Amino acid sequence: MRLRILGCSGGIGGELRTTSMLLDDDVLIDAGTGVADLSLSDLQKVDHVFVTHSHLDHIACIPFLVDAVGGMRHAPVTVHATAQTLSALRDHVFNWKIWPDFAQIPSAAAPYLQYREIRVGEPVRLGARSITPLPANHVVPAIGFRLDSGQASLVFTGDTTCNDALWEQVNEIENLRYLIIETAFSNAERQLAIDSKHLCPSMLASELAKLKRSAKIFITHLKPGEGALTMEQVQQLAGSYAPEMLTNGHVFDF
Repeated sequence: MRLRILGCSGGIGGELRTTSMLLDDDVLIDAGTGVADLSLSDLQKVDHVFVTHSHLDHIACIPFLVDAVGGMRHAPVTVHATAQTLSALRDHVFNWKIWPDFAQIPSAAAPYLQYREIRVGEPVRLGARSITPLPANHVVPAIGFRLDSGQASLVFTGDTTCNDALWEQVNEIENLRYLIIETAFSNAERQLAIDSKHLCPSMLASELAKLKRSAKIFITHLKPGEGALTMEQVQQLAGSYAPEMLTNGHVFDF
């Protein structure tokens, strides 16, 4: 399996792109603004989009993706998400007011888009690959993902705050190799992190103390203009875990 980071910022500006990752060449993990940098031929290869939650920075490019390549494909793009996230997409995006309902275009029998409900702890298998939703704790219903090649696993927490349920499952992953975890705010904005159910460096350090397995750790979802400060605080408080800042273009082979 190969995971390429298309976007990993908590916002936009310059070269910053919001959360989006390409697994091999046919699966997106979230579909933030980084998807827009893919070529049309690359977009056409995407068969599946796995969504952590309904916030715009994670779903922004789903409508454009389906619109751009729906007519070029022989099968619909499948969006995998929890029941709550699927409802949000149907009710608030693909509702003919914000965007056409591509689950009905060009017909209900042969649409450009289809939905598949997923549940925490229940793997979705795509050939030899396994994608398992993990619990997240956010202001809207949310999940993370375990990506398992059979040889190794990568965990992406999605947007989350303190979350014991996540670590219970992560600590059972014997082949864990990589952990991508969010830290959206600096410590000066700790209360905002708590209120919005994100992490700041002090909270991150407390969460990583719950990790009982060895893993290479990467920090994602840094807010524009605060990345350097936040990473400095991360190193001060969680440096023993050797976390690195995730960047666009980073590739994980596992």
